[in-house]
Amino acid sequence: MDSRNRKKLILEGNMYKVLITLSVPIMINNLIQTLYNLIDGIWVSKIGSTQFAATSFVWPVSFLFISLGIGISIAGTAILSQLIGGGKEKEANKYASQFIALSLVTSVVFAIIGYVLTPLIVRIMGATGDLENYSIIYLKISFLGTPLVFLINNFNSIMNAQGNTVTPTMLGGISAILNAILDPIFIFTFNLGIGGAAFATLLCQALLCVVIIKIVNKPTSIIRPSFKGFRFDREMINNILKVALPSSIGQSGSALGFIVLNSFIASYGTATMAAFGMVNRITSLIMQPAMGVGAALTTIVGQNLGMNQIKRVKDGFYKAVKFTVAFSIIGCILLIWKDDETINFFMQSKDNMDVITQGMTYLKYISFSMPLMGIFSVLQGIFQGSGHTKYSMAMEIGRLWFVRLPMILIFKYFTNINEEGIWFAMSFSNLIICIYGYMIYKSGKWERKIIKTGENKVVTT
Repeated sequence: MDSRNRKKLILEGNMYKVLITLSVPIMINNLIQTLYNLIDGIWVSKIGSTQFAATSFVWPVSFLFISLGIGISIAGTAILSQLIGGGKEKEANKYASQFIALSLVTSVVFAIIGYVLTPLIVRIMGATGDLENYSIIYLKISFLGTPLVFLINNFNSIMNAQGNTVTPTMLGGISAILNAILDPIFIFTFNLGIGGAAFATLLCQALLCVVIIKIVNKPTSIIRPSFKGFRFDREMINNILKVALPSSIGQSGSALGFIVLNSFIASYGTATMAAFGMVNRITSLIMQPAMGVGAALTTIVGQNLGMNQIKRVKDGFYKAVKFTVAFSIIGCILLIWKDDETINFFMQSKDNMDVITQGMTYLKYISFSMPLMGIFSVLQGIFQGSGHTKYSMAMEIGRLWFVRLPMILIFKYFTNINEEGIWFAMSFSNLIICIYGYMIYKSGKWERKIIKTGENKVVTT
């Protein structure tokens, strides 16, 4: 299906068909990336446990630095999809060029800052000895790929804005397979150790960028950025940042929140931390359909809002909720019904039965809130697709900093409730934040779309 037919489907087609067509490739892509991370971790773990720990240790730092890139990507999908839906393709091309140029400049700056400050950052985080050395090696090389990561995010936003979720999935899958092949070659054959894993990822990112540049410039693409006579447009950049910054703040605030959350959970002991990590892996797999639908809704909302089809946007919202809740309830039933088999499959080692016991308890708590997690993804899709990312930011940060973490602190220091307080807080915070999100949805504030006011100007009304 070409870009024109996708646009027609999104604006006129059966909504369930639209949701399935756009979300299935996203689900597959997420699963591929999950499996790739698993394979990548297996290869690194063969070097040694310290090297494996180093990759996990520095991940939050990398995520914090690319948060602005994620924000720009979300802004790109929102603004470009609304312009495409409104038939303003010439304007969309100009914005795409501004997105890419802004990403390139910021990513290069971040890469330089990150590379230079890596030793200081790692030491501030408390790493010493081999963990410090391996973390510095891995993080420095990872920072070199920051511009490539930003460019890949730009490509995904341009494709998603057109409703093309298949191409990013295919390229992501090929890149993941190539990375899995190159990992052992760079790590063991070239004897580069943990640095080899980082270099393999860097090479795959570079090759992927070469391919996506050619794809974006194909005549069949609705959006074809051009840099002939390029100049930064202040109004466009301001409008991009109005949408991008709240998303970036939400992403980085969420990353910091999970760092703090992990420290609280670790204070209960390694068994609790292991149970937390294990169950989160399980739920992340079960929630792939809901996350795919939420991401697909971003494009659906953007294009239909650009076409002034508010009723169709609301129809998409309610059908997306039905979709995600149905999937989540099925997942919930399966997890509760087969809880023992599920836990024992993901925790093969039986050296600490307390992990199994706590994992079973957490699984039951989080299973009941899975429909809420699905609704959370759909609400994020509504707010991001409409360009009102301040609401998605409030949901991201509020769930962690204003509900979950305070509840865990209260349970830990002012009650006799132990680990179960964590599991309850994880589930209850999803309920509170979904109520907040639905109130914002019903208020209709998100319906104030991003519209064209002049030759190059797009503002939020």
